[in-house]
Amino acid sequence: MQIRLIQAIDFAQWLTLWQGYQTFYQTDIPQEISEQTWQRFLDPQQPMHCAVAELHGELVGMVHYIFHRSCWTTGDYVYLQDLFTRPGQRGQGVGRALIEHVYAHAEQAGASRVYWLTHESNQQAMQLYDQLADKSGFIQYRKQMA
Repeated sequence: MQIRLIQAIDFAQWLTLWQGYQTFYQTDIPQEISEQTWQRFLDPQQPMHCAVAELHGELVGMVHYIFHRSCWTTGDYVYLQDLFTRPGQRGQGVGRALIEHVYAHAEQAGASRVYWLTHESNQQAMQLYDQLADKSGFIQYRKQMA
């Protein structure tokens, strides 16, 4: 398995993973937003990144992550926004490898923190997350603006 940043030719396979992620979380992101997100990943001026796990020429997992400033540190924070592994590949180290890729990119860039959220029902993922990071104890609040 190889972990690498996406390339323009990966769009169709990435879209399949992205749609699988949306199905898992029972949401439907409009196509125009998905296309804009894809373009942002390809733009080196954007703080948004996507890495994929490739196995035998097929993408089996993806991670989206975003660098941003913090009022608490001089180094950026990295928000690991989306992580998805094809169901048949779960439990085989894909998610761990993708998270470790984000850690390495964050460290190389001098970031101060990598963090993410998951739904309380995602017990399988939390078993992995508990091995790789500390729970912050914070509860998320949000208000949808658009």
